[in-house]
Amino acid sequence: MTASAFTFSLRADNVGVITFDVLGEKLNTLKAEFVGQIREVIAQARRQPELAGLVFISGKPDSFIAGADITMIAACRSAEEAAALARQGQKVMAEIAALPFPAVAAIHGACLGGGLELALACHQRVCTLDEKTRLGLPEVQLGLLPGSGGTQRLPRLIGASHALDLMLTGKTLRAKQALKLGLVEEAVPQTILLETAVDMVLRGRQPRRVLPLSERMLNAPMGRALLFKMATRRAEAKTRGNYPATRKILSVVRTGLQQGRSAGYAAEAKAFGELAMSPESIALRGLFFATTEIKKESGAQAAPQEVKSVAVLGGGLMGGGIAYVTACRGNLPVRIKDVRPEGITHALKYSWDLLEKKIARRQLTPGQRQRQMALISGGLDYQGFRRRDLVIEAVFEDLFLKQKMVAEVEANASPDTIFASNTSSLPISDIAAHARRPENVIGLHYFSPVDKMPLVEVIPHAQTSEQTLATTVKLAKLQGKTPIVVADSAGFYVNRILTPCINEALRCLLEGEPIENIDEALADFGFPVGPIQLLDEVGIDTGAHILPVLAAAWGERFQAPPALDAVLNDNRKGRKNGRGFYRYGKKGGGKKLPDATIYKLLNVHPKAHLSKELIARRCVMMLLNEAARAFDENVIRCARDGDIGAVFGIGFPPFTGGPFRYMDALGAGQIVAQLEQLSRTCGARFTPCERLQKMAQTGETFYKTTGKANTQPVSTG
Repeated sequence: MTASAFTFSLRADNVGVITFDVLGEKLNTLKAEFVGQIREVIAQARRQPELAGLVFISGKPDSFIAGADITMIAACRSAEEAAALARQGQKVMAEIAALPFPAVAAIHGACLGGGLELALACHQRVCTLDEKTRLGLPEVQLGLLPGSGGTQRLPRLIGASHALDLMLTGKTLRAKQALKLGLVEEAVPQTILLETAVDMVLRGRQPRRVLPLSERMLNAPMGRALLFKMATRRAEAKTRGNYPATRKILSVVRTGLQQGRSAGYAAEAKAFGELAMSPESIALRGLFFATTEIKKESGAQAAPQEVKSVAVLGGGLMGGGIAYVTACRGNLPVRIKDVRPEGITHALKYSWDLLEKKIARRQLTPGQRQRQMALISGGLDYQGFRRRDLVIEAVFEDLFLKQKMVAEVEANASPDTIFASNTSSLPISDIAAHARRPENVIGLHYFSPVDKMPLVEVIPHAQTSEQTLATTVKLAKLQGKTPIVVADSAGFYVNRILTPCINEALRCLLEGEPIENIDEALADFGFPVGPIQLLDEVGIDTGAHILPVLAAAWGERFQAPPALDAVLNDNRKGRKNGRGFYRYGKKGGGKKLPDATIYKLLNVHPKAHLSKELIARRCVMMLLNEAARAFDENVIRCARDGDIGAVFGIGFPPFTGGPFRYMDALGAGQIVAQLEQLSRTCGARFTPCERLQKMAQTGETFYKTTGKANTQPVSTG
């Protein structure tokens, strides 16, 4: 018989402690088979005649319950099966809530999804003040809603407006935030967590917290109508109707408040089942499994060397961001080298400003900031580089300059020092062409802004050693990045698939379509921003610098419209210099407005004449066609990496699962038909690539199996 994950012990003061510890796993997650174990351990506790109450606590050092094991959902074959799973969870939580004595959740570490639902079923909650402690219901990020009573208990505990905010965004709360909202009754140091929980049991059940007047007003019929109208409007503006989970959350919470708990629980289980079978949730869960899987991979056959310290060449925007994630997330000392003192100052200020924001949000103390800033130093020479295990180059995108950096680092660093180039388009083999130790040279392509964008491309060239590759992947993970290993070819993967999409958007503009219509079309499709706004954010000059490299390698389809030269000649670089396709400089909220003067510059008379569906189809089909080519040429190692790269690198709509999941869902035949139709009406650039044509004939898919990722036990947290 499998040992129970739940154990019961009775203290001398007659307080029972139920400890949850899933053997052999790093995190606690709730599984279907635990239902019987929970009931048995509670029954064991209730057999104690003097029992004063129960404390639920984790046996893991840094995790309460990280959520439900979502492989349970993957095993469901129908909406009814998934709904039954939810009803099972609801029943267990209801039994905890109905206990005749106090039940207190003692929370340290991640308390997410089903973990928070268990805590909500308890009569009171106490959590630690530790940075690792996080509370939330992130199910919406997997296209789901809380299915074990969370949609009903949370609004009644903290008020509907705060509860909807948590459930619709999936964001998590730190201890003090949870205390302020009333999600927990106390927040204490970890050393006294258990004793505090025991004391809460011995004090007996306390009166339920009275909601603030503002929340009580929103619970009244008129206030509730206004709340849900506003929440619906905000959710639709953010999701553009692409995420059905947000609509279901709003509906289920409203049902519970208007018709009572019983109706609310029934609606919750039904909605959970329907969402579990939705293509959006299946795609989002696939991404979650893929990300979990890739985090476990080293990317190479060799073991990585230890990285104790890092150097960064260049104190610009990228260099400053790389130094920040290395020191403040990787906890590694970083030395920045620049040719000007201003560059060092700029890079240091980059980290200081980000940490200052954390202090303002009370996520960091001034003392903690000082300790993190102490890890970052700078200078104008190569002093100390012999002690640096890895040097990241982030200088201007110029081949001769980057080759010069390789030579200088080889002259001033140890023979084992790795040289990683943050290039966005230049082949790594060219950068390493004159290197004395080419096996130590690799590409490490970050995306801007470095502190926010989760992806990094790791690019070995033909002579890069396996140990260099493994070490670089390890560093990227320490920096909090999701790394994908891609081939050393022009544009690598992400920029290669993005560029045809942006070029097509510019062609729509030159045909007279207003800027905002083009960007709105792609935002409606599911991108976080449209392609023209993205070009402004990345830098028009940066994009223009990449294009010749791509065009030289891949031909005419990468040629930018000639009119782009007029934009550059007008000194328009985008957000970085406040001059681009959009207007900058005016403070205040509101929608970003295009700069109307650019139409005259391009000799365009703007008039909406293309449907949003056609604009999106033109841009997206160019991206998909190029992604299939990159797959065929082994630029990416597998479709999974291509999906993660597109979603995390350029914001390809996550609810599609990524470009390869999306193409599999539509079918290669449908993709080819759309490309052929566009090639007839818009030009030969839409001719479907050979790989897609073959797949359309054979019925082949990019994902030939369900994938081993679906067998990994992971949680909603």
